[in-house]
Amino acid sequence: MTTKRVPLYLQLTEKIIDQINDGTYEAGDKLPSERELCHIYDMSRITVRSALSELERDGYVKKFQGKGTFIANTTYQQNLLNVYSFTEETKKMGKTPQTNIVSFELVLADKKYASKLGIRVGDEMYRVVRCRLADQEPLIVETSYLPRYKFAHLTEKDLANSPMYDVFNRAYNIQATRAEEEFSITTLRDHEAELLAEAVGDPAMLVKRTAYDKLEEVIEYTISVINGQKYKYKVELQQ
Repeated sequence: MTTKRVPLYLQLTEKIIDQINDGTYEAGDKLPSERELCHIYDMSRITVRSALSELERDGYVKKFQGKGTFIANTTYQQNLLNVYSFTEETKKMGKTPQTNIVSFELVLADKKYASKLGIRVGDEMYRVVRCRLADQEPLIVETSYLPRYKFAHLTEKDLANSPMYDVFNRAYNIQATRAEEEFSITTLRDHEAELLAEAVGDPAMLVKRTAYDKLEEVIEYTISVINGQKYKYKVELQQ
């Protein structure tokens, strides 16, 4: 079997990735122009353009019309194999997690959220909006709906001081045993863009999460708006 030679554009891609990894280029740095890269590496314009497109698709760079190509900020990866905690997973990546409570309210469930939580219309539920950060960089805006009958004495202070699932386990002996998540694409609204330090209308991931306890009762319904430029999910499939 003949071994195929690595295409030139992939060779250039690897060279630039190596330079990112060794610190030659840092987040926010501007890459040389296509013309300059052609001269530096003695490659055609088509080859350089293909390499830059590959780097952009893989999240290493961002292109801005009329401004050039810049090294992208760090992308954070979340493994979806198990029920997870943002706080614990962020620590595993060597980052410092932070949660800012934007709002904490006790409200009455309408038909939509009563159905999501398996409670009656008019029952009390908590609505909690949080901004999740890693190394002080905002990544996710989460709006969580929690049935009050499960967590009768929950307070804003509880969630400010400890991860949500730790509070559920320690104070109420309730654990998330499984979760369902739906993924789609959205754009950032005003308040989301402000919290994530991005522009209104920028693309983002929308994740709707329903978590259950061992009784198969819903303990959490959360809508997450995720900075698609800085955060990605990994799904591991097993047979």
